[in-house]
Amino acid sequence: MMKYDGYKIEDYQVEIEELSVQLADMLSVALHFAGVKKPKLEEALDAYLDEMDEVLGENEDAEMGFDEIVKVIKHLQKTKLDLFK
Repeated sequence: MMKYDGYKIEDYQVEIEELSVQLADMLSVALHFAGVKKPKLEEALDAYLDEMDEVLGENEDAEMGFDEIVKVIKHLQKTKLDLFK
């Protein structure tokens, strides 16, 4: 079993999974404050992921900063009206 700085690879994998869950929760909060109805949050998360490519292009190396996240959410507000209050 390989170790880096006293950590096992499994430790890093667990940390990555925990960070992924936190990131999804934060995106849910952003979508909620953008007006997504609570029962529609899971659907909105899926729509967000689907629309990223359409809004930002197919470049997988594209930066996903504040402006890009806002751009995707605004696009959803225009194209997925049923998700919002």
